[in-house]
Amino acid sequence: MQPQMQHQMMGYDRTSTMFSPDGRLLQVEYAKKTVKQGSAVIGIICKNGVLLVADKRIAEKLIIPSSVEKIFQVDDHIGATATGLVMDGRVLIERAQLIAQQHKVTYDEPIDPLDLVKEISDVKQAYTQYGGARPFGVSILFAGIKEGPQLFVTDPTGIYFEYKATAIGEGEEEIKEILEKRYKETMSMDEALKLGIMALKKVLGKDYHVERIDGSYISSEDKKFKRISRDRIAKFG
Repeated sequence: MQPQMQHQMMGYDRTSTMFSPDGRLLQVEYAKKTVKQGSAVIGIICKNGVLLVADKRIAEKLIIPSSVEKIFQVDDHIGATATGLVMDGRVLIERAQLIAQQHKVTYDEPIDPLDLVKEISDVKQAYTQYGGARPFGVSILFAGIKEGPQLFVTDPTGIYFEYKATAIGEGEEEIKEILEKRYKETMSMDEALKLGIMALKKVLGKDYHVERIDGSYISSEDKKFKRISRDRIAKFG
């Protein structure tokens, strides 16, 4: 960046409520860069459900792997995983859990995953406008079942998209390339899990270890969130 341009940009990254001269919200862009530094998470829709696979990135040898939670149950039929500033993700997922329970108590039926994603996206968007507050530095993958399996990503801007398969976080471009080449809508749950673990192994290289991987799925048959056992992950890893 030219010195003159740097001078012009100075001050416009101090708050998310001020547009830069070229029409950018720099704090929001910085939040998106934070997400790319987070550990990789993958979501895949298959013929009989939807799958989440995540790298827990255990940074110290003395940490107990089971104490690091990367995938969360939001409701019986919805799960979520976050990357970026995971503490931001935890706060938003706890809010999602509360919204889901309030909906069930009020209407006596499970919340539509899309409605829940919209609510959380609205919260994120609001924090791109508040003075004195920073944007949430996290993207969240929501997986759920309505009539069929659904997979959504919501990013720090508050925008959301629905996917058949996607990845966010470290090495996301490389993982997306693998998914684009190998993903099939007719995949079984085991085939999707194998693909997700293979993609993480390629990105992590020598740092890959089965203890780093967290997985869960929601079956179209019973619409119940279930965690994938360490033995099942090791089978494909």
